[in-house]
Amino acid sequence: MNTLWNRLYVGAIFAFSVAIIQSCQNSQGDGQTLESVPDQISYNFHVRPILSDNCFACHGPDANKREAGLRLDIAEEAFRALQETSGAHGIVPGIPMQSEAYLRMISDDPELRMPPPQSNLKLSDTEIKIIEKWIQQGAKYEPHWAFVPPKRPELPNPTDRDWVLNEIDRFTRSKMQEVGLMPNAVADKESLLKRLSLDLTGLPPTLEMMDEFLQDGRPDAYEQWVDRLLESAAYGEKMAVYWMDIARFADSHGFQDDSYRSMWPWRDWVIHAFNTNMPYDQFITWQLAGDLLPEPTKEQLLATGFNRNHKITEEGGIVDEEYRVMYVTDRTNTFGKALMGITMECAGCHDHKYDPISQKEYYQLYAFFNNIRERGIESVVGGPETYAKVPFMEITNEEVESILTFVNKKDTLGLIVSVMGELDSIRPSFILDRGLYDQPTVPVKPNTPESILSFDSGFEPNRLGLAKWMFDPKNPLTSRVFVNQIWQEFFGKGIVSTPGDFGMQGALPSHPELLDWLAVDFMEHGWDVKRLVRQLVTSATYRQSAVISPEKLEQDPENIYLARAPRFRVKAEFVRDIVLASSGLINKEVGGPSAKPYQPPGLWEGATSGRGILSVYKQDHGPQLYRRGLYNFIKRTVPPPAMTMFDASNRDQCEVERTTTNTPLQALVMLNDPTVLEASRVLAGRLLMSSDKDNMEAILQHAFRQIVCRKPSEMETKLLVRYFAGRMESLSIEEARDLLSVGEYPMAEGLDEVQWASLMQVIVSIYNLEETISKT
Repeated sequence: MNTLWNRLYVGAIFAFSVAIIQSCQNSQGDGQTLESVPDQISYNFHVRPILSDNCFACHGPDANKREAGLRLDIAEEAFRALQETSGAHGIVPGIPMQSEAYLRMISDDPELRMPPPQSNLKLSDTEIKIIEKWIQQGAKYEPHWAFVPPKRPELPNPTDRDWVLNEIDRFTRSKMQEVGLMPNAVADKESLLKRLSLDLTGLPPTLEMMDEFLQDGRPDAYEQWVDRLLESAAYGEKMAVYWMDIARFADSHGFQDDSYRSMWPWRDWVIHAFNTNMPYDQFITWQLAGDLLPEPTKEQLLATGFNRNHKITEEGGIVDEEYRVMYVTDRTNTFGKALMGITMECAGCHDHKYDPISQKEYYQLYAFFNNIRERGIESVVGGPETYAKVPFMEITNEEVESILTFVNKKDTLGLIVSVMGELDSIRPSFILDRGLYDQPTVPVKPNTPESILSFDSGFEPNRLGLAKWMFDPKNPLTSRVFVNQIWQEFFGKGIVSTPGDFGMQGALPSHPELLDWLAVDFMEHGWDVKRLVRQLVTSATYRQSAVISPEKLEQDPENIYLARAPRFRVKAEFVRDIVLASSGLINKEVGGPSAKPYQPPGLWEGATSGRGILSVYKQDHGPQLYRRGLYNFIKRTVPPPAMTMFDASNRDQCEVERTTTNTPLQALVMLNDPTVLEASRVLAGRLLMSSDKDNMEAILQHAFRQIVCRKPSEMETKLLVRYFAGRMESLSIEEARDLLSVGEYPMAEGLDEVQWASLMQVIVSIYNLEETISKT
């Protein structure tokens, strides 16, 4: 089967893909350059990146590697007299020519020059001028930008205000002007609807939606469609995919035995929370500490499953305390990375090398999560009693019919979900020497890093108090981090391109004033997530064409300045959704247990201990085969192979961004995955049974439009017709029947099998276009 497909398609796919590449449009700039020295130099945004890249290896925070007794990352150290050069100082504020560090940077003597030639590092002329100007202006050091509470900045006033549609555009357009770039034109309506539908629902638009949008001449038609899609139940499913990565959700416990866990009702709650537009402060508070709220409801308890999604062992012979500590550590690290954007785990064994977070502060934060009524090992692999670990809650049919109506539970069996629950007493917490579970040293109490925000005495010393600390208006990180994550969802890259690291080693924001404006605006408007999303997608910045001119590619290859819309492949879950939705196979049922679609045989069996109900893969049948990618069953030790090829997380730990690769294995998935082949067969059959069945050109145009979400050009139509004719001539009846045998969906009757298989092959080719599974 695979050999046949490869023989028939690889050459054709290449030719077809090359033939439909669209030409780029040119765009003129404003005439400025990217290489310029700002009027006012900022240590955080101009100087520190230069010193970090070129100087801190020998003159930074690592005392073991520091040379000449010079430290440049702290003001008082940099200004101090040098031990090895009598009368000299590393930096003398206001006087570059008396600053030894600067003099070394401009020296022509290779014995004196810094960075030394053997380091293969060299400062550019612009970088040296920035250092010189900074010293002239007083060599002012600043607190790390991310640890300073955001303030609403003044709105910029770009020259071409006609382009601006909302406040976001005033920031982006001003930045474009600074570097000499012009924005792209607005994307065409077909591209815009596909982009919007994928971003807000994870699904491609239907033909009916495309026709309606193209004919909608209302001045506010686009905004009306934004609101329509935001109200779709699919919006919550789309947003939940991003949150599943953060929460490290999976359907198995992990480790070697890796048996079943019943956490899917928590996923149903996440979908429900996004669809009902639960404010972000409530969304997080319930997940962190719903069990500690006054008289908590069943829904608030269910939300705390967020904290129990981590890996759990079911293997005998382990040390209970070792694994219990591992669980607490996971919760602490997830809190830091996902909600605070800080690499807290670096301080688990020693004081953080780069950020002002001590090991003591790490274990003070750890103490918030250390008082849970849990064990490292509760039971070995077995029956339903192991599907959730203590503490857990039971969900009854009566509760699903009354208070937990969003939980998609159909059977009459009991359902249990791991949740949070405090001990009746206080479990002592300690600093662990080198992070070792059996090496407790100094006792600690719950507290937070002082460099971020002091833990006010009015906060409860528990997870509920921690949640209140998070949403204190003076907390500098909470809003910035979330706004940045949402920006990343829609623009492909965050304003801070390291969403899990807002610390000293993280990337600087490309648009710091915009980030702060969004963060403050989000807080001041009640942490309203849908409002934030609407702001992003109604901006002129978002609506630009993704076409890139050679000039822009050369000047801004990474699209840092947002002078075009980004173009990138959708996430693995949405690759599947596009195939299922465009073919009409998709099961749009919201929520419920995870599904096991087609999978190559033997994968689970070859990577298991042989114990438990997940030792053998038991594929689902019927409508469950066609569920959205969000509901794919995830076994941590053997994640879904097709999803893995498209960079999906295996959910071992919290992830705030996915890598995006482009490999031959992805093409093999799209050429050979039974879901893709079955979808092509079903769509081909439906088109041949339509009223246009005798007009092959119309059928091919229909298929292309339904999958790619735009009308094909005349050249593309001719190519499709020619490819179909070639398949009709070369396919034998036996080959056609072999192709049509893929998948469990019922076969259509009364169709010419060679014609059907030929059309199926053309549709597989369309699914294999880069444009099909890309947001453009």
